[in-house]
Amino acid sequence: MNYIPVNEPLLDGNEKKYLLECIETGWISSEGAFVNQFEGQFANKVDRKYGIAVSSGSAALDVAIAALKIGPGDEVILSTFTIISCAAAIVRSGAKPVVIDCDPITWNMDVSQIEGKITSKTKAIMIVHIYGLPVDLEPLLAIAYKHKLKIIEDAAEMHGQTYKGHPCGSFGDISTFSFYPNKHITTGEGGMLVTDNAEIADRCRSLRNLCFQPQKRFVHEELGWNFRMTNLQAALGVAQLERIDEFVIRKRTMGEKYTELLSDISSLQLPLVKTTYANNIYWVFGLVLKDEVSLSVSDIMMYLKNNNIGSRPFFWPMHEQPIFQKMGLFNKESYPVAEKISRRGFYIPSGLALTEEQIKKVAAILREALNS
Repeated sequence: MNYIPVNEPLLDGNEKKYLLECIETGWISSEGAFVNQFEGQFANKVDRKYGIAVSSGSAALDVAIAALKIGPGDEVILSTFTIISCAAAIVRSGAKPVVIDCDPITWNMDVSQIEGKITSKTKAIMIVHIYGLPVDLEPLLAIAYKHKLKIIEDAAEMHGQTYKGHPCGSFGDISTFSFYPNKHITTGEGGMLVTDNAEIADRCRSLRNLCFQPQKRFVHEELGWNFRMTNLQAALGVAQLERIDEFVIRKRTMGEKYTELLSDISSLQLPLVKTTYANNIYWVFGLVLKDEVSLSVSDIMMYLKNNNIGSRPFFWPMHEQPIFQKMGLFNKESYPVAEKISRRGFYIPSGLALTEEQIKKVAAILREALNS
């Protein structure tokens, strides 16, 4: 049987045409025209005024924190159930990440826990939309407004998703995206910051470009990074963005098929199909083993691997990360929902190139694994 990877991007649009244009014109660095084109078109797609392309989603988070002047003495609230890039950006700035638990059904941050973690040092809330559904934003934004807190919205997994009809990525003081190959839009590696604030946008552009100054290029008032996106990457992004609506439909169709094939397995928690504010976009098709399953996630993933099927475990909670514990963060803190789903959750092949035949094969082998 051919291997079914956990993700395979779809690159059968104008990607080759636009890449060839870069090569033929010689514009392969960050100076090429595709960069500005991608920034403008992407920002417009998520109802933002400004887009700033960078080298990765993680880079976007670093720039976002710096652009909002978050640093030593500040605290930023986020869910413990997320990828390490989010907390790492806060820690690298000298600020302190303050975590809350996640909801057991949506796997997003439990908004009801936010106010209990707000102190005089709290400067921002980092929203991280997880796996396919957005955070419940309305009550969260009300809390942020009440306490005069900044919002950093990590919409890395939410290309094409909406909250009550408004695009994810349009809600923060600054919002970030990733274009890693497992995202709905990929540039291989790459990321984007979007904002409606001209001053923040200018600061982001400076920070991603070593803080060169217009008049005195090599005289630096501040330290930045070389986080520029290349014209080659942006060319891919433009081609991918042309098909985002098609990709969203394709992803939801995949999610519907998996749900149809797996919904009768009582030992699995499947992704929530929809909430009152959004329909699942199925960035990945995540599964959580219920308590009655004696097998571990490792057992299931190994069975899939032995049958040429890729899978990935869920994120590991920030408060249990060894590197942060060594730093003295999150001492004796416990967040039971995140701890449980990180140990009992995994996701199966979910890439845009996945076929219906492959979905059926994955579902059949997963059934075998649960009965092994």
